[in-house]
Amino acid sequence: MPGTRIRLAVLTCSGPAARSGPLAAQWLLDEADKYGQFDVEVVDLTAAQLPVVITRPPGAEAVERLAAVSPALAAADAFIVVTPEYNHGYPAVLKSAIDWHTTEWHAKPVGFVSYGGRSGGLRAVEQLRLVFAELHAVTLRDGIGFAQVWDQFDEAGAPKDPAGCAGAAKVMFDQLTWWALALGEARDKRPYTG
Repeated sequence: MPGTRIRLAVLTCSGPAARSGPLAAQWLLDEADKYGQFDVEVVDLTAAQLPVVITRPPGAEAVERLAAVSPALAAADAFIVVTPEYNHGYPAVLKSAIDWHTTEWHAKPVGFVSYGGRSGGLRAVEQLRLVFAELHAVTLRDGIGFAQVWDQFDEAGAPKDPAGCAGAAKVMFDQLTWWALALGEARDKRPYTG
């Protein structure tokens, strides 16, 4: 459906005082804006401070904190997770946000922008693929990883390889758009019951 806008939730999980995470996230948001197909909502998981102990039903404090996150996830047609890698994994704040939600992820695509040391966060992404498969989400094959992230951005906060980064973003956005439209049409015709 040409011209259809996609509601994209971008999940970030490093605080504003962090050096690399905000640079990677801002770069992604700028590229998404240039792509022109998305209505973007940033979901700042560090600001939400979701409880790490999952309860069903959630307690009063959890309900209050979830109100800052859940509506954006439910309304999204697609997701991009911007994540660091710590000790070969992803941060607890991200796991908490994922685990508090179930149907919000169903039959929707998830892309990844990762960053870290030598691996560029790819080990964190591989773990996230398993988690999102359990939640009936479709993870994209191609993502973006910033290896040795502290060397990837200049003093103005722009990638040192702008053409390579923009090309990688376009590949991921093209895949995300295809999956978001295809899965959205399928959910409209036949609601997903997972």
